[in-house]
Amino acid sequence: MKIGVVREGKVPPDQRVPLTPAQCAELKRLYPEVELVVEASEVRRITDDEYREEGIEVVDTLVGADCDVLLGVKEVPLDQLIPDTTYLFFSHTYKLQPYNAKLLRTVVDKHIRLIDYELIKRASGKRVIGFGRWAGIVGAYNALRAWGLRHGTFALPRAIECEDMKDMLGHAKAVDLPSDMKIVLTGGGRVGMGAHELLTALGLREVHADAFLKEDFNEAVFTRLDVGQYNARRDGRAFEMSHFIADPTEFKSTFMRYAEVADLYIAGHYWAEGSPFLFTRDDMKQESWRVKVVADVSCDIDGPVACTIRPSTIADPLYGYAPSTESECAFNDPKGITVMAVDNLPCELPRDASLGFGKEMMAHVIPLLIGGDRDNMITNATETTLSGELAPKYRYLQDYIEQA
Repeated sequence: MKIGVVREGKVPPDQRVPLTPAQCAELKRLYPEVELVVEASEVRRITDDEYREEGIEVVDTLVGADCDVLLGVKEVPLDQLIPDTTYLFFSHTYKLQPYNAKLLRTVVDKHIRLIDYELIKRASGKRVIGFGRWAGIVGAYNALRAWGLRHGTFALPRAIECEDMKDMLGHAKAVDLPSDMKIVLTGGGRVGMGAHELLTALGLREVHADAFLKEDFNEAVFTRLDVGQYNARRDGRAFEMSHFIADPTEFKSTFMRYAEVADLYIAGHYWAEGSPFLFTRDDMKQESWRVKVVADVSCDIDGPVACTIRPSTIADPLYGYAPSTESECAFNDPKGITVMAVDNLPCELPRDASLGFGKEMMAHVIPLLIGGDRDNMITNATETTLSGELAPKYRYLQDYIEQA
């Protein structure tokens, strides 16, 4: 088997890699029968020379390199897709995302076998690989940066301007937050726990949700909420997660009680279609509303976090939402809510995020590709086949690609 690491071609550029140089060297040590080459790139935060120093061959192009498997991170531009090859990358197609229908159409036309990282799951349905932790870490940092910029009290550098997470934390630890500041965080998955990790690393005190609602503190504090703490059954019966999953329409949001005491909100939860919105545009018009900064790491546009009306970018991460007019305003408008809704946060710490992702690749994905597809994890994540067809599990995408 010959494996190639592709040059990321999506615009704006993504500086991450699926495997670091040291991980490539480890792959060659563990699987000496496997050839591995890396496509040269001026975009990556990890340089070509760093791969060469680990004894990894760097080539100008993978076209004609006869690789069996190509590893990337983001969607590959249509004109850069190599026919009759197996690719692994995040395609953002299985939910029928309209902006990538043409990508999947081209993948089929070029007889490419597409394995989507997002679909590689255990029998339990739990994903085995992703950048969620890093989205949470950078999202929480950006939330604090947004607070300082909104109020003019401190100016943290952008995460992407930092050398790595250690450098980023050093900047964040140097700022002074208000002594009575309250931060509420939703989510208990990779994203939510990544944000929790950042807040904890900064030495912020975590308090129980009940204390958060009822007590005042003489230091900045945060609380993390699970689904049952901001949703309740409409009929007044006790919350049960199995019931919520089965029919979320039977539930209503109770998040407003936290919005009435919190200064900053970090959204790191997973939201499923049909679940209650955390808060509405009308909720934000209430006099009791207190939140001034919302960091929507999950970034569901016009979804459960009603002030998230569009994604923002790494270059321009903040905008304002004016509740009175339900429209965008300046991010530091005192009557508005500051919104951070960058939808590719892990890109801001490319070295750290690549290292973490590569560890998961080496532990959970590479052995399946080379040693055997245990529990059909790769098969179940394969959207298209080398014969130029949708895999049986994904034939529901036929109309989607035909209309591309």
